[in-house]
Parts: sequence; C-alpha cells; structure tokens
Amino acid sequence: MSSILDSLPALYRGLFPSFFQSPIPSETKATCSACAMCESANPLRIDSVDGVNRFFRPDTKCCTYHPRLPNYLVGAILSDEEAGMAEGRRRIQAKIARGASVNPQWIKAPTRYNLLYMNARQAFGRSESLRCPYYEPNGGLCTIWRYREAVCSTYFCKYVAGADGRKFWMTLKTWLTLAEIQLSRYALLQLLPDYVLLGKDKADNQSGPLTVEDLDDQRLPEKDYAELWHPWVGREEEFYRRSYDVVRALSSEEFENLLGIDGIIELSVLKRLHGNAVTASLPKTLKLNPSATIQWLPDGSVAMASYSELDAVALPGEAYSLLVEFTGKEPVETVRQRLRDEKQADLHDDILVELFRHRILIDAAKPQQ
Repeated sequence: MSSILDSLPALYRGLFPSFFQSPIPSETKATCSACAMCESANPLRIDSVDGVNRFFRPDTKCCTYHPRLPNYLVGAILSDEEAGMAEGRRRIQAKIARGASVNPQWIKAPTRYNLLYMNARQAFGRSESLRCPYYEPNGGLCTIWRYREAVCSTYFCKYVAGADGRKFWMTLKTWLTLAEIQLSRYALLQLLPDYVLLGKDKADNQSGPLTVEDLDDQRLPEKDYAELWHPWVGREEEFYRRSYDVVRALSSEEFENLLGIDGIIELSVLKRLHGNAVTASLPKTLKLNPSATIQWLPDGSVAMASYSELDAVALPGEAYSLLVEFTGKEPVETVRQRLRDEKQADLHDDILVELFRHRILIDAAKPQQ
C-alpha cells in the first residue's frame, strides 16, 4: 500500500498531521495512462449498465473540470524550474497575463465556464468545451499534476474499496479544501492583509447576470483590477511565489492552528472512514440491493452497478441466481452453506467482500445504503 501523502503534492509532507502517513490502497482500477473509462478499455461495455453510454472521450478523459488553484500552489508551479514543469509554468503565466478569473487568493475557472459546467448534462468526461486548460491532449497528461489541488488529488472514476473508498476520498477532499482555503488566507494576511480584512476572500461566488468581461473571459476593468491587486499590480507572479514561500515556512503546529475546530472534526471523520477503506469486513446478514442496476450482456454475463454509475461489476450469468438467495433474513454463512448443499456453489469471502464494497450486496441490518 502507498500512504495517503503519496496522492498529494509534496509540499504537504512536512505540514500535514502524521495520520497522512497511514497506508491506503493504491487506486489501481483508475488508470490514467490507459483510461479505465474509455471504450477501448471496456470490451464488455459494462459502463453502460443503464443503457446510457458512460464512456469518456480519450481526448478529455476525466479532465473536464477546471481546478481552483490556491495562491501558494500557483507560486509552487511558478517556482519549479524543472524541465518537466515548463509547459505547466507557461500555461499558468498565460493565465496570469490574461488576468481573467485571477485574483490574489486563487486562479480559478472563468464564470462562463462555471455556468456551462453547472448546467451541462452528461458532459463530464465527454465535452471538449469543458476540458481542463492544463490538460495536454498529446499524451493525455496534466501539465501541473505535481501541484494539483483538492479535487484533482482525490477524484477517481473507480475505487478499489468501492463505496467505502469513495466516501474516504470525498471526505479527504473536504478536508483538503479547508486546508487550501485557510493556507491561501494565511498567505494573504502576510502579503495583502486588506484582502482578508475587507472580506474579499469570501466573495468567491458569482451572483447576478454575467458581465461583458465574464462572457469574453476577460480581466476586470482596469480600475477594479488595480483595486483588487494593489499594491501588487504588475507583480502578480512575484505575489504567488511569495505566497508559496509563506506557506512552506509554516510548521505543522501552526498549520493545525489554522484549521481550528473544523479541521479537528473533519480529520476525526476521515480517520474513522480510513479504517473502512483499508479493511473490509462482511456484515452478519446481506441482501441483494434492490436499487442495483442490472444489464444482461451478449455473452451471457450480467453487469451490475450500485454505488457509482462508473463502476459496474461483470459476473457470470449463473452468479445472479446465487445472489438472489441473499435476502437478509438469514446469516451470510447459512446462505453460503445452503448454496453449497443445493447448488454445489461456493461464494468465496473475497467475492462477497467485493460485492459488498460495490453495494451490490448490502447490510440487511442497516437502512438502504
């Protein structure tokens, strides 16, 4: 197993609590180099279980999302002089020069992009118009991956631990987002305190009709832009680099204080979910999930999905007749023994665990999951 820190930018290694050195299963099912959600990787087409094509385009993959980069990660990109970061630096510098959706706290998605993203239907993974500006189609890799933000660090199309894995990573995303907000605000307090003291760090959501600048992805009018950045106008890159320096000079104790009680609560939840993601145990009673989607495939096998439309399980057709025996009225071992006696079939623990993690089989003692 890799550690949680292995999935995050190296900047955080000396900053985050020791818990982040804990092991977590490598998400081997979510393969970027040969996208697990592209049709070429799914000869059985089991990612269209409900009859709707769920495959991603090979020239977008899951990178149909515009990250919100906090000031210190922007500075880390600009400060990294290695050749492998050259294209990422160039794209970030172009963003800064353009000035659209660039402010002292974030480089974020343009307002027009957010409007399209929030109102698109089945576009994720499939729309070239929503492709990340830092994605390189030639090779299909991210040009700023070394300094990716919370969403990009924690998203996987499929999870080794199924529903438990998704819950863990989604909660980690919440904790990381809190860390990004507080670290970016701390950098602002050191370099541009009025930005925080006047509440500009809270004005992140667009309301009202789009302006001409929003529609054309242009920077704010010069007066507004200068007021936003004063006294760093014309020195935006320097500001971001300084933000990076401020954050990496923090101690782990200072970082913990920045997150406060919200950080303590989220971390406690994360620790509890970590155990479920690492070690699976079967409930005493299982039943076939009535909400699971089922599709019989041309070769006689059956595809089933529950916790995620992107992560279906293909089983031999005869396996379905065994799963319907799990009604939740008898202990798991009683059902298994009856299947051995009456159908000469034995469902191994590993198979049942996998089906439970995918919520094809669910805990009969709990409300529907």
